[in-house]
Amino acid sequence: MKQIFLAIFIVISFNLFSSSILIPMDETQKDHLKSYGIAYWTLQNGVEVKWLLNYRGGSFLIQNNKEIENECLIRGVSYEIIADVQVAQILSNISQNDVNMDVEKLEKAPKIAVYSPKNKQPWDDAVTLVLTYAEIPYDIIYDSEILDGKLKDYDWLHLHHEDFTGQYGKFYSAYHNTPWYREQVAENETVAQKYGFSKVSELKLTVAKTIKAYVLNGGFMFAMCSATDSYDIALAAENTDICTAEFDYDAIAPNAQEELDFSKTLAFTNFKIEKNPYVYQKSNIDVSANRKATEENDYFSLFEFSAKWDPIPTMLCQNHTNLIRGFMGQSTAFKKDLIKSNVLIMGENKSLNEARYIHGILGKGTWTFYGGHDPEDYRHYVYDKPTELILHPNSAGYRLILNNVLFPAAKKKNLKT
Repeated sequence: MKQIFLAIFIVISFNLFSSSILIPMDETQKDHLKSYGIAYWTLQNGVEVKWLLNYRGGSFLIQNNKEIENECLIRGVSYEIIADVQVAQILSNISQNDVNMDVEKLEKAPKIAVYSPKNKQPWDDAVTLVLTYAEIPYDIIYDSEILDGKLKDYDWLHLHHEDFTGQYGKFYSAYHNTPWYREQVAENETVAQKYGFSKVSELKLTVAKTIKAYVLNGGFMFAMCSATDSYDIALAAENTDICTAEFDYDAIAPNAQEELDFSKTLAFTNFKIEKNPYVYQKSNIDVSANRKATEENDYFSLFEFSAKWDPIPTMLCQNHTNLIRGFMGQSTAFKKDLIKSNVLIMGENKSLNEARYIHGILGKGTWTFYGGHDPEDYRHYVYDKPTELILHPNSAGYRLILNNVLFPAAKKKNLKT
């Protein structure tokens, strides 16, 4: 009820002002990450936000009122009060044909779900960290909720650090005797039995296919780290068994590699699976094992897209820099030779021939894969402490995540590209 009254107050108060709040997203912004939270909070209260694509790092423009201004002050977000004549000049400049800028209207706060196990894992997740820091609400769902048809209640889905192949992240060699690993196996097997599956790999495949149908019907899906390549591997292995006895108690199919169906995948093709259960990698999609990069020289660059003609990739690449510090993960980056031709590469390390940030359209929805585990922790190991984002409020790597969270709020007609 309080939120309803607040929304009414905000809408009514618009008539009392002749100015706007500009939230700059260039180097002048004190807290880029919480700025997305302000935009989301504004949308929650029924107020439109204009996303000024490529203007000062992808700034937000909101009609002025005291409640929004106070929220910026509380959260430590930099803002400017600008008169209507200044707003008109900015919008006029953005509209020029020879200027690579545009205005995207954000209308409704997307409802967010994070696909993640309920039990505590010995690692954290960058997306849940940044959503919490930015004060953007989300729900945790997992296999049961997806199989029970709950996905339809959400606009945007993030796939937490996950292994959709049923091989438990291929952590067998190092961790199969640890309590958390055994608990993970037991819980997954219990859920598989509950829904009539004989193997966890069959459970995960059905979940992956349900998520694919969600995207086809208009959902927005985002994944990082191992949830990227393992998702496609699981889809390709629909008609074969790629798990050894260490994972599902029977042998891998003799012709598992030959029986992969790459027509079912979203992003990758012609990859080779890793059959050895004691090898950490699941396939040759990820480049982690053979990378020739050090922490000091590991960067990837964002592509520049036409704001007026390609609004989706423009929104997804909004940043105050186009050069992003690299970071490792179980799946760090993707071998470009194995990416399908219809997939859009938005961030790459050209010298290493690897893609870090890719995007595609599937039916009425979209998906985005982002390689690596934590943009502000170069090597994040199992049992490492979570990153404290209060120390990284201007993280360019984390901004890419929040771009994905916010862009489903844009008008649907503009998301068809």
